[in-house]
Amino acid sequence: MGSKQKKTQLGRKEYFERKLKECLAFLSEKKTEPSQIEKDPHVKNLRANIRAVDARLQAIAKIEQRTAELAKAKVEKAAAALKARAGGEENEKEKEKKEKGKEKGKEKKEKEPKKAPEEGKEKKKKEKKEKEGKEEKGSESA
Repeated sequence: MGSKQKKTQLGRKEYFERKLKECLAFLSEKKTEPSQIEKDPHVKNLRANIRAVDARLQAIAKIEQRTAELAKAKVEKAAAALKARAGGEENEKEKEKKEKGKEKGKEKKEKEPKKAPEEGKEKKKKEKKEKEGKEEKGSESA
């Protein structure tokens, strides 16, 4: 939004200051007393607007400062990571080996299909029938 930009707020502040000067010049031409000038509602309103713009500008400055600090911290963190990578190449190789070992273990588990309970029962039934058939053949030949 334009109203949250520093440039916009500076423009508003200049506008209100210009209007305040014009108003004060007009009141001084009328030869109004200084105590009456301070009580004038238009003057009060313009000064209040200037104070409000100053508060917004301070908030914008705090945001810019925080953004700069975060950017600086990010750059430092990236530099530290680069140093760690350069000095810790051996550590990275060890980590890669560990990761490969984990992946191999996962692959072995995935390759073995799980047997359904029904398939196991069917195989046992077939084996029993075969054994019984062999026993019968063995008893017949004897």
